[in-house]
Amino acid sequence: MPWWGVVSSTAAPVLLIGGWTVAANAQPGGFDPVAETISALAAGDAADPGLMTWALVGVGGCHVATALALRPARLAGRAVLATGGAATAIVALNPLPSGTSGSLPHLIAATVALTALATWPLVGWQHGRRVPVGLRPPVSTGAGVALLILLGWFLAELVAEGDRVGGAERVASAAQAMWPLIVVLTSRNRADRRCDGHG
Repeated sequence: MPWWGVVSSTAAPVLLIGGWTVAANAQPGGFDPVAETISALAAGDAADPGLMTWALVGVGGCHVATALALRPARLAGRAVLATGGAATAIVALNPLPSGTSGSLPHLIAATVALTALATWPLVGWQHGRRVPVGLRPPVSTGAGVALLILLGWFLAELVAEGDRVGGAERVASAAQAMWPLIVVLTSRNRADRRCDGHG
């Protein structure tokens, strides 16, 4: 696990949560993060759409870098994680015209990104005594199921036009951004123990 994998996996949730916090604070008249989506902060009618746009581009790049660094994971899982990262950057580069209007490229890219980032643990696990905790089948499966449940909550709010769609999206997105970091940290911890002669 190279050091830059730790940097990229740490930077992803920092950029995501920091980006939506700064961008929301830049909106005149306030912004309701529970009711309004992240995409609204990068939409054409946002006060400073570049803040959220570049934060999402950075998050996507971080996921791709983490996928390249996460050598203990299965290649299929790393490929799905990288796909989610690339799709996240494409979401950012195809913003909504306004916070209430739609965009087919944005919708397609967001669907790919959210699905890939929720499902990569289900295909990234490994068998073996030396496998890091975050990549063991029960842990990875549990993480994937939890991420899919959170994604399902967001989709339900979105389809029903619920008043908590923004909150659901933020919880799901934050969890998706945090899980690669957790896997990387357990992988680093395993590698450190092996270097010390304990694993």
